[in-house]
Amino acid sequence: MNLFNRLPGFPRTPAGKERDVLRLLPRTFLLGTLLIAIPSLLARLIVSPDDARVITTTDIYVISLIILHWTVLFTAGIAAFIVMMMKGPAYVADAYPLLEAETLDASPGSPRHGR
Repeated sequence: MNLFNRLPGFPRTPAGKERDVLRLLPRTFLLGTLLIAIPSLLARLIVSPDDARVITTTDIYVISLIILHWTVLFTAGIAAFIVMMMKGPAYVADAYPLLEAETLDASPGSPRHGR
């Protein structure tokens, strides 16, 4: 028994930019996170330890930007994955007979024709 029945004769769409996006996601994740974390590290080196308010404020901004960066990458990854799946082969579902489906023999004046 085959779980997936491919639609015969359906052409596959060649891979496009979505593969490049998926390939770049890990590198962008790591480099982007490190680049965004630089201001927090510089604040610890430049600002005196007595001025904790500047360090705390910088950390809050950096953490919020890192979370935003991760969310944007996650969203772009989901979109690229969906496009990649949609470009794959087409599959045929099992037949599901509809009991209340209109038939061709139902004329407009017949009682079976819905109004």
